[in-house]
Amino acid sequence: MYLSYTRPDLAYVLSVISQFMHSPSEEHMKVITRVLRYLKSSLGKGILFKKGENLNIEGYTDANWAGSIEDRRSTSRYFTFVGGNLITWRSKKQEVVARSSTEAKYRGMTKAICELLWIRNLMQELLVEQTNAIKLYCDSKAACDIAHNPVQHDRIKHIEVDRHFIKEEKIIEVLHVQSQEQLADVLTKAVSSQSFNLCLNKLGICDIDAPT
Repeated sequence: MYLSYTRPDLAYVLSVISQFMHSPSEEHMKVITRVLRYLKSSLGKGILFKKGENLNIEGYTDANWAGSIEDRRSTSRYFTFVGGNLITWRSKKQEVVARSSTEAKYRGMTKAICELLWIRNLMQELLVEQTNAIKLYCDSKAACDIAHNPVQHDRIKHIEVDRHFIKEEKIIEVLHVQSQEQLADVLTKAVSSQSFNLCLNKLGICDIDAPT
């Protein structure tokens, strides 16, 4: 599990496996063996930090609605960037069952905003001023619309706290992103090897042992 702190490519599979730590089966051990094989073939993988022209803060958020087959709870996931470099990421199951994909992604948006604000406050303590708005990308058009104009009371009255929190944080600019550009997919679900490697490249994860 400690590998997930330095290897975001393992975050999803480890978040799933860790749910069965107290009662593992042979099937779970087979999955762990596959993870170990992947690690053995990618020992040189890691995050490459590059010097950029700015230190703007950005984030990508997503959620898999009712993804858990045990209790049908959704899982919120996000990536945060500073100056184009991946800084933090998280995958966490939500506390309650979401009644729609919009609700699940809206709750996930709140978690990501909390992380972005923490990074912004930390940078202020380091005397690094942020002149541009923090950008948060989400692939749910409905969730973005509610964040911009929360007037659909029947659809959002059960997430009032999250709605007011996002509305008050005016330094956050919520933007819609196409699903194929959603980097948080690798934290949300199992994707094809092509999509997986493409996302890793965009996240700045490279393999120093790979032939040039």
